[in-house]
Amino acid sequence: MKKFNEFLTERAGKGLTIFDIDDTLFVSKARVIVKNTNTGKTKALTPQEFNTYKLRRNEEYDYGEFKSAKIFYQTATPIGRMIEKAKAIIRNATKKGSKVIIVTARANMDDKKLFVKTFESHGIPMKNVYIERAGNMSGSSAENKKVIFRKYLKTGEYSRIRLFDDHKENLKALLDLKKEFPLVDMFAYLANLKGSVKRIKLIEKYNDDKTRPKDKQKIKNELVRRGGVIFN
Repeated sequence: MKKFNEFLTERAGKGLTIFDIDDTLFVSKARVIVKNTNTGKTKALTPQEFNTYKLRRNEEYDYGEFKSAKIFYQTATPIGRMIEKAKAIIRNATKKGSKVIIVTARANMDDKKLFVKTFESHGIPMKNVYIERAGNMSGSSAENKKVIFRKYLKTGEYSRIRLFDDHKENLKALLDLKKEFPLVDMFAYLANLKGSVKRIKLIEKYNDDKTRPKDKQKIKNELVRRGGVIFN
């Protein structure tokens, strides 16, 4: 388990820290509604269910609740330990010239000021924190977030990047970019509802099956040696 103070360590060069919102910083009662355009039947998805849901024939999303700043403000319950991490990292990073952003699967909210006020009411300083809304794009959550991660990495400003998110596919989306940006240190942390995090590492697979040793540990060591990608 990574100690809290370790998240505040700022090495040489600028860093970028990214936080997800739903089920990472806050738990909200807002749901994404799936509607069948033929039958009119609907079902509600939690943020975690939405991350992996694939629309079926004649289905479409209704983001009404997810876009409501009022619902978010009234129902968002802070995940205490992650909120404390965010506050400390934001204060520390801005002192050292690094940057903190939020990347959410949500689209534009109907009241930006009220939306931001939710964070500030829980002590998160938002003056220098920009919220990227991946829901404004048409792909999956992971695909859209990957586009945003790449946008920041392409600036060449950052020597390291770390992401806190509750969904493994979003973490994988970041780590996949290591191939495009090999000189950038990347850290992906899987967050849970208790506010704890676990670092996820990605090691690329290689296809040389004939040379794979039988012993599992040897396989893992060989994968690491070849720079090759598996989840821990």
